[in-house]
Amino acid sequence: MAPQGMTIAVTSPVDSQSRTDRQWAVETHGLVKRFGNNVAVNGVELLVPRGCAFGYLGPNGAGKTTLIRVLLGLTRADAGTMSLLGHPVPQQRAVALARVGAIVDEPRFHGHLTGRQNLQILAAAREREARDRIAPSLERVGLQHRANDKVSKYSMGMRQRLGVAACLIGDPELLILDEPMNGLDPAGMHEMRDMILSLVAEGRTVVLSSHLLDEVERTCDAVAIVDRGNVIRQGTISDLLAGASVELQIDCSEPDRAKGLLESTKIGASIEVGPRGLDAKLPLGTGREAIAEVNRQLVEAGISVYRLQEVQASLESWFLQVTSRLGGAE
Repeated sequence: MAPQGMTIAVTSPVDSQSRTDRQWAVETHGLVKRFGNNVAVNGVELLVPRGCAFGYLGPNGAGKTTLIRVLLGLTRADAGTMSLLGHPVPQQRAVALARVGAIVDEPRFHGHLTGRQNLQILAAAREREARDRIAPSLERVGLQHRANDKVSKYSMGMRQRLGVAACLIGDPELLILDEPMNGLDPAGMHEMRDMILSLVAEGRTVVLSSHLLDEVERTCDAVAIVDRGNVIRQGTISDLLAGASVELQIDCSEPDRAKGLLESTKIGASIEVGPRGLDAKLPLGTGREAIAEVNRQLVEAGISVYRLQEVQASLESWFLQVTSRLGGAE
């Protein structure tokens, strides 16, 4: 018997029309899950578009895994509604999960069996076509050359990839991956990122929960930011970063005088003197005219400007800005 439910792959007949006539791969409204007095999922409103890589981003303990378990029917919601690929859960759970592949926590396999044998066991419980997908799935995740090795000899990254292969034998439209980068070295992260992007390029939807902001920014098209069970922001990364403050790096002849000058103006910049010169943060909504005004103020004061560069806002810097504002409001 296969190990208990860490890699989810369910099959049942699916109405092909229902798979294409709805906009959202995942949709929740007012979703709540409590454990005693602890609210792990707190009124979550989540909309995941089809055909994208979507990050569910937050610190450890924020309720990410609990939400996944609720979506998959592994634990019951206390309130709210949800659907996967247009099918309401739990009312149509079997139909909904027919084209969903999921890895919850770390994928578990029989260590004394080979990667191929583990997939054969899983395929035996599925439709006949699943057996024909074993070899392509192993090749798809880059494990064909290690398919006949025992899983006990696999690295963490290889086990993660085998987990994705276990999902792929069901030809899923939606993959839900819980912390897929955990325990991976930089090379393993790069391989997992490329794999996720290639799955999306095939038209699949990939939802990944993570606390790794940099990897989510490199991998995902859109994100939801979750903290203590609450979704505090969601949208495309480009739209979210459009609301970040403008950051400038300024290399000039008199950094200390430049700092005082800019802080005394109406520009509203927050200035720090660092080893590279000045690091300036301009307020949210600052336009390009304000950047030109910074340069004009310095030049008119007789300060030579050697370099003035706008720094691309990162998801990490935006996240810190948002959470600091939320913390200050409490």
